[in-house]
Amino acid sequence: MTTRPRLRDPSTFVTGIVAVALFAVLAAVFLGAGFEGAVGFAGDANVTATIGYALMGLMDVATENTVASESFLAAFIIVALLLDAALEGSVLLASRDNEGGDGE
Repeated sequence: MTTRPRLRDPSTFVTGIVAVALFAVLAAVFLGAGFEGAVGFAGDANVTATIGYALMGLMDVATENTVASESFLAAFIIVALLLDAALEGSVLLASRDNEGGDGE
């Protein structure tokens, strides 16, 4: 025979309250958010050239069709670091020890 779940268990009571509070905060933020029209780049802005100029520190010689690049540059570097960590992790997992293993 199965037993009913204990609702007054102190170990799950606190986490349940935290989960309900987090749901309430996220629901309030979602319902209170305003969704205006999409904002794009003015004209024919060249995002790739802007990132290149920002990486090389040449924003003062950039042409007039560039955009503010701080957020692009930060996202570019963060993605590069994550991909580097994933590559190093895959190499670490793929390497084999000479001792043990399946005999190959």
